Amino acid sequence: MENHEHHKHEKMNHDKTDHSKMDHSKMDHSKRKHKKEDHSKMNHKGGGHSGHNPGHGQMGHDHHKMMIADFRKRFWVTLVLTIPILFFSPMIQDFFGYEFLLPGNPYILFALSTVVYFYGGWPFLKGFWSEVKKGAPGMMTLISMAISVAYFYSTATVFGLRGEDFFWELSTLIAIMLLGHWIEMKSVLGASKALQLLVSMMPAEAHRVKGDTIEDIPLKDLLKDDVILVKPGEKVPADGIIVDGSSYLNESMLTGESKPVKKDEGDKVIGGSVNGNSTLKVKVEHTGKDSYLNKVIKMVEEAQKTKSKMQNLSDRAAKWLTYIALAIGFGTLAVWLILGFPFVYALERMVTVMVIACPHALGLAIPLVVAISTAVSAQNGLLIRNRTAFEESRKISALLFDKTGTLTKGDFGVTRIESVNETYSTEEILRLSSALEQSSEHPIAVGIIKKVKEDNITIPKPENFNAITGKGVEANVEGKQVKVVSPGYLRDEKIDIPKDAYSDAAETVVFVLIDGKLAGYIALADEIRPESAEAIKIFKKNNIKVLMATGDNEKTAKAVSDKLGLDGYYAEVLPHQKVEIVEELQGKEEFVAMTGDGVNDAPALAKANVGIAVGSGTDVAAETADIILVNSNPQDIANLILFGKATYNKMIQNLIWATGYNVVAIPLAAGVLYSSGFVLGPAVGAVFMSLSTIIVAINAQLLKRKIGKK
Repeated sequence: MENHEHHKHEKMNHDKTDHSKMDHSKMDHSKRKHKKEDHSKMNHKGGGHSGHNPGHGQMGHDHHKMMIADFRKRFWVTLVLTIPILFFSPMIQDFFGYEFLLPGNPYILFALSTVVYFYGGWPFLKGFWSEVKKGAPGMMTLISMAISVAYFYSTATVFGLRGEDFFWELSTLIAIMLLGHWIEMKSVLGASKALQLLVSMMPAEAHRVKGDTIEDIPLKDLLKDDVILVKPGEKVPADGIIVDGSSYLNESMLTGESKPVKKDEGDKVIGGSVNGNSTLKVKVEHTGKDSYLNKVIKMVEEAQKTKSKMQNLSDRAAKWLTYIALAIGFGTLAVWLILGFPFVYALERMVTVMVIACPHALGLAIPLVVAISTAVSAQNGLLIRNRTAFEESRKISALLFDKTGTLTKGDFGVTRIESVNETYSTEEILRLSSALEQSSEHPIAVGIIKKVKEDNITIPKPENFNAITGKGVEANVEGKQVKVVSPGYLRDEKIDIPKDAYSDAAETVVFVLIDGKLAGYIALADEIRPESAEAIKIFKKNNIKVLMATGDNEKTAKAVSDKLGLDGYYAEVLPHQKVEIVEELQGKEEFVAMTGDGVNDAPALAKANVGIAVGSGTDVAAETADIILVNSNPQDIANLILFGKATYNKMIQNLIWATGYNVVAIPLAAGVLYSSGFVLGPAVGAVFMSLSTIIVAINAQLLKRKIGKK
């Protein structure tokens, strides 16, 4: 946000103004036929989850590990029992040409298979009951029906029904399904490891400074405003501000920034970052659920739980596949019986169809990609709050950038101070204006305060501070009414702008009014980020129109636009006008992404098809944004769009594989190639089904290679 849109006291002003300017000569008016979609925003719920309290965060993780251990145990027990079942099965003996029947052989097979059915098959039977209660038949229904039909039919043959048992098929089917689930759950656990790594980043203790003594306390006992000591090489226990010392901190696991960041006295530090080779004293700002790390964890968890359009599509596909499988299964049984084949053969065909049709891989296809993409994104400084918006980032055709701190470094330095009133010296203009800027974190304010400190000027105290929406700030200082405003304010008030105010096109100029009269102006320069040019090349390569909306003056906006080769710019824009710009672009059938700071840009972020909030530190909870970038680097937005495309492609690949497999396998299981001598047996079908699941899981894991590493 430019020209003091940053002040937190300001309120949104929705009065329409006409100060927005657009360089239409630079605009590419070729229209792309992008369907305009009604973009619903995810309702972001807060919560009491504590990032540095493993109790809550680890609970789901440990439960998942227990389930994996349970499936592993059931698999090995089933496998051990399956070996004698196979060995003593008459059908297997006939196939391999040997005979080894024990007295009461059928009853031994029945006893072993009963243990396999009830112990090994229990997770599937339990899942079946859960699906029935919900009225949503799925893969557990299919597995349960397949193993139940096999078990009860075979049991009937032991106690008098004519026909051959296929206990061996029952046991191999359950063993393979358990193995598939075990591998599947391990894959899902692997996908969430990055999130668990975030949870474990906080140290167990903190060194609290009490006078001349230092005490080690559990992290949960740490309070706001406590002063803590962070030794070299240690993790920072909580968010805070350095009150003594300077050091380089490694924040790579939090922000994706690989280079250690220098932090001096007065700078913010993030809990979980690793201190370099100097001792720091830090005043605690945020602990527990308010910490930056916990906000990241919370967002990632919610994003992983939130269903996207693609997930809903896969759920519908799985449901319909269940109904189709049931219909084809019973249809297969009926057809083979009508054709005069034995019931046991017809039943075997039906069982095989039901095994093959299990939407196991389909159920994993999307959720696994979601888990991986969300966790990997968080590691690289991309926090996804709205899954659908992330997936739809591939459709972006127009990208509207804020300038300061995004396309530029936001590191303003004062280049000139000019007085236009003999009553006030340049030093007095700087001193009085600094009173209004001392509490702000906006780059322009920071630049002015930096200059004041360099010149050892004492900052006076302001009274009756007020923000002038999108145009500046005002306050009473030492009995004078002082305003620091944008050129737009001067035009509104019919005050002439001095001719020599703009000596350099890249400068940003703010004007100082004292008691209603122009006293002078302060010029600041903001360097364009070296990453901006590279990012814009990527956007253009992907046919994305790049525009800039800034509160800065026309001359500065044009200079930045020309240097970066933008498709267009809007100058001297107020916050509410950005909404109008977004609407105008959408009216041209553009799929618009808006980037902003998530505070004054909130309406535009909400209106855009994809809202991207930029900013670092603890200011991550921009409620209206779909995606939050921890850093303000435009290269991250390029990474986001390319990774969004890669994620969507992986989802499509997995859906095609999971459903395509069923399209081919179900007819083979039903016996369409019987006349050619090919019949797909239940055990072989189960092997292929598990293989399908594994391929989908591996394909999802490959997504980790698709994000640009910084």
